[in-house]
Amino acid sequence: MSTLHLRASDGHTLSAYVVRPEVTPRGAIVVVQEVFGVNSHIRRVVEQYAAQGYVAIAPALFDRFEKNVELGYDSPGLQQGIAYMMKTTNEGTLADLNAAIRAVEHDGNVGMVGYCWGGRATYLSACHSNIAAGVAYYGGGMAQLLPDTPRCPMMFHFGERDSHIPLADVEKIRAAYPSGVYHLYPAGHGFNCSERADFDAPSAHLAFDRTIEFFRKHIG
Repeated sequence: MSTLHLRASDGHTLSAYVVRPEVTPRGAIVVVQEVFGVNSHIRRVVEQYAAQGYVAIAPALFDRFEKNVELGYDSPGLQQGIAYMMKTTNEGTLADLNAAIRAVEHDGNVGMVGYCWGGRATYLSACHSNIAAGVAYYGGGMAQLLPDTPRCPMMFHFGERDSHIPLADVEKIRAAYPSGVYHLYPAGHGFNCSERADFDAPSAHLAFDRTIEFFRKHIG
């Protein structure tokens, strides 16, 4: 595991947490943060994908505003994370994600997985960047990106009890992008994160298994 320093196309520099597998890589996965930054949870997710044989990289997308952002899952952390998120632009986010893609594309096909706000960023990247496949976990705001639709295969994980993402939005995305793979779980928002109140272990394990199967098919 190591920290890389990336340069985006607009000259901005950002850090990224990278873990390489102990075996020859199957390809690479860009892991896209929640609004809480590249914190301990996101670093564990990076390690989780590296353990599956992928070079995994999590770019620090809030470096444009403040370096080394790591927030907790309490109310102050959420409010600070939302404040950073509100400063982001699609153009800046794409530039940073593309820098991460370029950093690992020599390792094979590149996929992307994003959580919460990172799910929205993954959808955005699937529409405008060169990735082989994308997976969005409870990505809020994707319905506002329509009518743009992904240019690569995508899988979506949503919680049926997610108070942040109406099921009506899920249906809008499904209608706009019917070739996507959609899964609903008996859980709330953030069910994949063991540090959040809505963590649901059975749903998290099933979603991860489905995600790995999807990446095996489309990345290697």
